[in-house]
Amino acid sequence: MLMRITEAAARLGMSPRMLRYREDLGLLPPLRDRPYGRGHAHRQFTEEDLATITAGLAIERRFDITPAALAFGLRVLTDPTARAAVADLGRRTGHVPAGPGAGRALDFEKERALRALGGAPPSAPGARER
Repeated sequence: MLMRITEAAARLGMSPRMLRYREDLGLLPPLRDRPYGRGHAHRQFTEEDLATITAGLAIERRFDITPAALAFGLRVLTDPTARAAVADLGRRTGHVPAGPGAGRALDFEKERALRALGGAPPSAPGARER
């Protein structure tokens, strides 16, 4: 069964505006019929879409975070550059240990990020740039 945004929002206990906000943040499944456009006014929601949105809401409640924080968490998981920057900050602030394996993990992440960006990995194995 397909439903419009007003019905989906009502079933989720939120306003259509909040549902659109979540869509803008990337917290809704992508549109199947129009992958390149938002199309808020005509988006149709499935039960699977509602289940995905409900899962996101549960994460927000469980960890007491905002939708924007959850969206950034997803970005860190999918964007090697963001992941490396957050890992570096974690090490600088002492939240992430900088033990013996941490350097190798950083090198791996750096190489992955460079490959994703079309750059070449460091020339010598184990070489680290700072």
